[in-house]
Amino acid sequence: MSSRRSPRLRRSWLFLPGAESALLDAGPASGPDVLIHELEDFTPPGRRPEARRLAAGLYDRWRKAGVLAGVRVNPLEGDGREDLAAAMRGRPDIVMLPKVTTPDQIAALDRAIAEHERALGIPPGDTEIVPNAEQAAGLVRTAEIVAASPRVTACLVAAEDMAADLGAERSREGVELAYVRARFLVECVAAGTVAIDAPYTFSDMAGVEAETRHARRLGYVAKAIVMPQHVVAVNALLTPSNEEVARARRVVAAFEAARARGQDRIELDGAMVEVPTYLNARRLIARAEALTAAAIATAAD
Repeated sequence: MSSRRSPRLRRSWLFLPGAESALLDAGPASGPDVLIHELEDFTPPGRRPEARRLAAGLYDRWRKAGVLAGVRVNPLEGDGREDLAAAMRGRPDIVMLPKVTTPDQIAALDRAIAEHERALGIPPGDTEIVPNAEQAAGLVRTAEIVAASPRVTACLVAAEDMAADLGAERSREGVELAYVRARFLVECVAAGTVAIDAPYTFSDMAGVEAETRHARRLGYVAKAIVMPQHVVAVNALLTPSNEEVARARRVVAAFEAARARGQDRIELDGAMVEVPTYLNARRLIARAEALTAAAIATAAD
């Protein structure tokens, strides 16, 4: 697990239909940080055996292309145990579980994964878990859910399923999910785990760009995607630009110079730079440097 891209540096999580081999093989070409072999809603029940057979060799091909390999299984109470048994033969980096509403579901998945790791000779604890909050009952228990297993490295909030559970009218603007997305981020930050923003499920580019910008303003560092053509935009928007890094360096330099003179704050470009502003600037610079290092490491592999 130590050689994987850090969870906070996994910007784009692309879901691909589980039984569509051509789309699965083409997945890395769009440049996502994480690919998800989707065995739940994107795979009709009648095609799940076919999708499971693809798992054995698929995840290794994704890793060789420099992409983290994930799988979303069905709930364990349904087809999930069969999904998991097939997927673990491919040694996924990440297992996602949909419709999680209780910590017990994550604890059960942890135990099931551990059994497969022992049987297959996979290092104990190597397989990560990412719960999916898709219903109100899961949203309000996010902190408990992510604490249910040390394997949990991130958590995803849904769009369509959450709107359906709330009885909300779905829109491109996403105003009906504004509270959900804000609440979910707060829950994840408080629990110390990475929050993955809900997928933009419409096809237009302007919409995904606007939604990703808004997610970044809220504090999200990762976003789910269901269309390969959206990957480039999401990666770019969740990566500090050269201009943003230059501005952050100016903030850091100005604040540190002011502190050296004994000042508690300083005005820069018409705005007051205080300790929180300074710390945010340092975080932005560190993120930019870490993403650059991750890209270099991936290219070297």
